[in-house]
Amino acid sequence: MNTKADREEELVLELLDAVGKQSNVSQRHLASDMGIALGLANSYLKRCIRKGFIKISEAPANRYLYYLTPKGFTEKSRLTAKYLSSSFAFYRKAGDSCMDVFQKCEAQGWRRILLYGMSDLAEIATLRVQERDVQIVGILDPHAERRRFAGLPVWRNFDQAEPFDVCVLTELNSPLVSYAQLMKEIEKERVLVPDILRLE
Repeated sequence: MNTKADREEELVLELLDAVGKQSNVSQRHLASDMGIALGLANSYLKRCIRKGFIKISEAPANRYLYYLTPKGFTEKSRLTAKYLSSSFAFYRKAGDSCMDVFQKCEAQGWRRILLYGMSDLAEIATLRVQERDVQIVGILDPHAERRRFAGLPVWRNFDQAEPFDVCVLTELNSPLVSYAQLMKEIEKERVLVPDILRLE
């Protein structure tokens, strides 16, 4: 999963991307776009300036203009390539992992699958299920604000969910906690965990 270093590189990429698109962007705007605190955005900006990725110049009315340097463009390209490569690797592994789960479902005669956790893994599962003789009835996520995801209904508790044969864990943020919660709700035999989550 994402390590701290991966997250830091992702934030640097977002920062370089934002500055590359608009030089007169404010630090407050950067923080908002990146979904981080203003102080953290300031810290990343200073780090990128120190490393020579971004150049700063003063503008009228106490404003600053930020520019990507040639070194910054190179770093942005490197991080973009790395991000895409890891995204495709994750997609392949997640897709294979979902296919293994669907094969187990077919072998057991389980045709109606409920996903537990609205995530990228759930979305990949909805794409790969089309290759198998099983059906995803919907997604259960106790914290979901949305009613639909990837073309499927989303429920917040088991009482709302359509009938299902098996539940597949697709929660990426806290899979262990979600697995423990599932064990309280349904029999262990009816819960399958894709091996990409590395819980078993």
